[in-house]
Amino acid sequence: MYISVIGTGYVGLVTGACFAEFGLNVLCMDRDEGRIASLEKGQVPFYEPGLAELVTKNVTAGRLRFTSDLHKAVDEALVIFIAVGTPSRPDGSADLSFVEEVAKSIGTRMTGFKIVVNKSTVPVGTADRVRDIITKNQTSPINFSVVSNPEFLREGSALEDFMRPNRVVIGADSPEAVAIMKDLYRPLYLIETPIVVTDIRTAEVIKYASNVFLATKISFINEMANLCEMVGADVQMVSKGMGLDKRIGSKFLHAGPGYGGSCFGKDTAALINIGSEAGYEMVLAQATRKINEEQKVRMVEKIREAVGELQGKTIALLGLAFKPNTDDIRDSPALSIARQLMEQGCAVRAYDPEALEASMRENPKLIPCRDAYHAVEGADAVVLVTEWNLFRNLDFEQIGSKVKSRIFIDLRNVYEPQRMAEQGFYYVSVGRKPAGTNPLKQS
Repeated sequence: MYISVIGTGYVGLVTGACFAEFGLNVLCMDRDEGRIASLEKGQVPFYEPGLAELVTKNVTAGRLRFTSDLHKAVDEALVIFIAVGTPSRPDGSADLSFVEEVAKSIGTRMTGFKIVVNKSTVPVGTADRVRDIITKNQTSPINFSVVSNPEFLREGSALEDFMRPNRVVIGADSPEAVAIMKDLYRPLYLIETPIVVTDIRTAEVIKYASNVFLATKISFINEMANLCEMVGADVQMVSKGMGLDKRIGSKFLHAGPGYGGSCFGKDTAALINIGSEAGYEMVLAQATRKINEEQKVRMVEKIREAVGELQGKTIALLGLAFKPNTDDIRDSPALSIARQLMEQGCAVRAYDPEALEASMRENPKLIPCRDAYHAVEGADAVVLVTEWNLFRNLDFEQIGSKVKSRIFIDLRNVYEPQRMAEQGFYYVSVGRKPAGTNPLKQS
């Protein structure tokens, strides 16, 4: 079976490469000719573990091809996946201009039956809009189906999420479309992946409901962390005690500086907007967003409490990507914290193994460092923001010899407070009591 994927961003490229690995013939299309030329050479434009190797493997095997010609992508495929960006507008609603542009092009080029699949995260009713646009732009009436097949890919583990998903959601309005979509995912039957078949609008809601629920779990445990700090409790034990209840589960119950990335913030805003347009106030989603924004500010206050007046201080920031194993800095808590610190007069020395270059483009005032130990030189405090594996076993003897003050602020609760105190550091984390003696506040 021949399929096309329109858009070679994160979702589109992972989708195309993984379907090719399933044995399908895949043509990935993007209007950026430079990106297409790079992909044909096996050069992936972003960091995702294992993706470059998978792309090269399937290009070599002839199952994965790239083009900047949308007409070719429409002509060759029975199934066309739309995987273009849906960025947030200022009011929080999703900008569907790229989706609509693709739908129009599909309509003008369609000469036979096609299945058009929304893989992008889109508001309820988008499939209806896509169907209307395609119909209006057809030169003659041709039968087609529109399907909602939302993605549930986590950056840093996207290949595993595609190859061994928790579920596949198919929203369709015809038995023929359901049958063809099930055939695309047939390799997953061997591992008994649940296939959820429903109507299109329900499938569109499932994606938003899933992401906003996970965002809510993060905001909830962060609110509990703030309470724990005030009453002298330990949020990590609270999280463990909660997570062992199977009705709750332990995932996404890790206190920290708040969520970031391309999905949670955007989808929470979009769900609030969807509710508003439907005449319903999404109170819980609004609270989730509010707590998350406030958490980033609280982290800066935590740093201020440790080092005192921020003006003239040097802060070492370890980690800039919004999470480990990606170079994605979209809505990154680390960059928000860095910006706030610099606005208050700090110099920020920063290091990230993958996201440093992108972060420097975003904020050229950061002081780029070659590794963690270079970053901490002369620092009044070290702040761990992104829990990359290489930050989980730091040499604190070496760090202690390079910093100006032995203050370590761990916004991911990677280290044990007592162990850090024993190594001579004043240790501050999230939702736990500080440990050790603050060298800046000794009498």
